[in-house]
Amino acid sequence: MLRVMLIAACLCFTQFANTTANAGDWPQFRGPNCSGIANDAGSLPVEFSDTKNVAWSAKLGDSIGSPVVADGRVITSAMVDDKTIGLYAFDAESGKQLWSREWPIGDIDEIHKTNSYAATTAAADDERVYFYFWTLGLVAVDAETGEDVWKKELPIPYFVFKWGAGMSPVLYKDMVLFCQDDDLHPAFYAFDKKTGELRWKDDRNDMAVNYSHPVVCETDAGDEIVVGGTGILVGYDPATGKRLWKAKTLLRNIKTTPVCKDGVVYISLQSGGIANQWLASVDRAETGNADDKLTRDEVQAFVGKRPVPESFYKKTFDKGDLDGDGDLEGAELDIAFLNSDNFAGAAYDAKNPAQEFILAVKAGGRGDVTDTHVLWKKPTKHTDHIVSPLVVNDRMLLVKCGGIATCFNTADGDSVFGPARIRNEGDYFASPVYGDGKVYVASENGKIVVMEEGPELKILAVNDMGDSVLGSPAIVGDALFVRTRGALLKVSAK
Repeated sequence: MLRVMLIAACLCFTQFANTTANAGDWPQFRGPNCSGIANDAGSLPVEFSDTKNVAWSAKLGDSIGSPVVADGRVITSAMVDDKTIGLYAFDAESGKQLWSREWPIGDIDEIHKTNSYAATTAAADDERVYFYFWTLGLVAVDAETGEDVWKKELPIPYFVFKWGAGMSPVLYKDMVLFCQDDDLHPAFYAFDKKTGELRWKDDRNDMAVNYSHPVVCETDAGDEIVVGGTGILVGYDPATGKRLWKAKTLLRNIKTTPVCKDGVVYISLQSGGIANQWLASVDRAETGNADDKLTRDEVQAFVGKRPVPESFYKKTFDKGDLDGDGDLEGAELDIAFLNSDNFAGAAYDAKNPAQEFILAVKAGGRGDVTDTHVLWKKPTKHTDHIVSPLVVNDRMLLVKCGGIATCFNTADGDSVFGPARIRNEGDYFASPVYGDGKVYVASENGKIVVMEEGPELKILAVNDMGDSVLGSPAIVGDALFVRTRGALLKVSAK
């Protein structure tokens, strides 16, 4: 359960229209439309390290968020100290620091040591930088000066499993989109980029904890914002936030971000039954008693000294404890932690606790499109629950913890190659990115594998950055911007 308790790290190809970010920018998590694809990359480096082919570097505090690049500025976050979060802007060409901001993190819940409080990725255009931190809310600062523009306080998210807040804002036209599915206040927000005014909000209390970013699909009926969630994939009306359609195709939770290309949503997914997830994480932990029941005392012991909010128990235990004996057992776990209309992932198979598959769903439908718009769905043993897929040249590439790659046709989900080792058996949190015919896959052990994109696996290099990399690199022009846990680097063959 170690990797289950960590932040997500999530996708789509069609570029957001009419933003003020430049065409070659990498404006948000995984770049244009969260796709991991640089649309106009130059000649990118193959061999590099923390010293070789490094144009510039800047030492910073701990962070596992990804860098973003907009209008010649590179933006990243860092922990200044254990009580302060910082946001930094650098000149992309020279590496000169342009400005920095700092905010106190306040009284905050414990997270797993592999995680970081600086876990989210900013979004940026040529006017503003948008940044989220769970006790701060969503803020917009001037892209040139770093000065405040607006701030929106949001409910502080709560996570029993100590995953922490890992969701990042993304941009669509004149709006900032932010989706946060936590254990208490799951919701999807759209704010005006200029003023911070709330355009619309969707209450997602039918969701468990998810870490899947919004992506935009172009359809014959117009743009749709698509978000994965507990059990269902949802298509939203960008103007109103109304749910246009849903496909009941997913599992208990999703930490990968879908990919949208030519009106089709591609998803890789790994999850398990809700009962097993809670029992394995809490009841069978050192603080539990392993009796296949869940009690309030076990939840509190698992969480630690900070009291579990009573609102959490009212939302879960009060609903699921059908016999009133004070514990959750069997079907009561499903009732407590899943919406009555959405029992996704409820079934538990002891021989196959984790379910894995890839699928494609055509956007543009209305209502329940489960039986009409799911183009294909294929079981596989080689998905990852954190690393999002890469879709390019009609192929879907997956990279799994341990350094295993598989590739599938987007037309039907049939295998192209793999499973195959990529010469680096590390743990993976960053999702692959693509530019100049090359795929870059960063590992927690600090190595970045460079692959040639194509119908066969071809490893070009394995490069050691000397420090852990948990955030996906950014690609702009002929450069790769890499955020290790302790530094920001510009890597370029030039």
